[in-house]
Amino acid sequence: MIALRKTAAAFGLELVPLDGLMSPAAGDVLIEVAAAGICGSDLHAYEWTPGYEFMAANLPVTVGHEFSGVIRSVGKDVSDFAPGDRVVCWPTKTCGKCSSCLADEPQNCSRRSIIGLHCDGGFADMVTVPVANCRHVPDELDLSIAALSEPLAVGVNAVDIADVRPGARVVVLGPGPIGLGIAWVAKHRGAKVLIAGLCDPLRLSLALQMGIDDAFDLADKSLEQAVADAFGQSADRVIEATGVARSVSDGLAVLRPGGILVVAGIHSKPLELDLTRFVREKKQLRGAHDTTDRALREAIQLLAENSDALSKLITHRRPLSSGIEAFELARGRQAVKVLLFPQGQDVTFEGEDA
Repeated sequence: MIALRKTAAAFGLELVPLDGLMSPAAGDVLIEVAAAGICGSDLHAYEWTPGYEFMAANLPVTVGHEFSGVIRSVGKDVSDFAPGDRVVCWPTKTCGKCSSCLADEPQNCSRRSIIGLHCDGGFADMVTVPVANCRHVPDELDLSIAALSEPLAVGVNAVDIADVRPGARVVVLGPGPIGLGIAWVAKHRGAKVLIAGLCDPLRLSLALQMGIDDAFDLADKSLEQAVADAFGQSADRVIEATGVARSVSDGLAVLRPGGILVVAGIHSKPLELDLTRFVREKKQLRGAHDTTDRALREAIQLLAENSDALSKLITHRRPLSSGIEAFELARGRQAVKVLLFPQGQDVTFEGEDA
């Protein structure tokens, strides 16, 4: 067995051999990982960017939280899942005791931890997780595509928080995997969507292939002009997925009075905001992070029903043994979603260079 692990509080990861895993404890299941996606938070952990120092206390830890697989064994008191079940994982582990958990809002748990950041995750042959974090995968959904469930669920949640309705004019800022998922979900719900990026032709081209109405590069024209060209008026909703604080100010500038802007990116710098104008225009600023159980279940169903469109997010597939090279590929922005395959399948993706 091998695993891609964060072993030191510094740049990089390490591919290391692991001893065989013990039988899962009560309430846990042992999953043989089929596919695992590289997420933006994985890249932050790899680069050891500010804000990820919390991982230091947990090292060494196997990273990876976007994964699918097959249950190989179950611990005591597990009744809803059995060996052979195909599953994906909601990576948020909750305490079950705080006010949010007791109010059936586990996504807001005050003591939550994340599989793949606080404890061992899916960049390995096998991973043990609480059964409460598992969701069944429909038989018709390929497990490699099912690995998109968690990031797509983040997009579904952001669209939920934005209260996107049919006919709404929606701007999505940032054509990364999360932004593309947000744009697709908003379009699926009947909105008119344009997505913006900066010097990102690969991802903007992919947006159009996925059926998004408009995709434009901010190197070619301003956001204000692009919104005017696409809609003829201001946007009803703006959803930010860039991680660049200025994008929030830019998004507010093209949002109609009373409109909603959702911030879904993780930012390393603070935002300066003209509060007087913000208040007078009665705009709303909302934060979206992680997902909900409802959104995760919707994402799984969307993938099962729309595999052809959503599988376009997967631009590169690599064996886990080439994990470091795969991370460098993802860092270079020449990919959208990179999947790692621990079990040594033929992972050449149609249309990409082997």
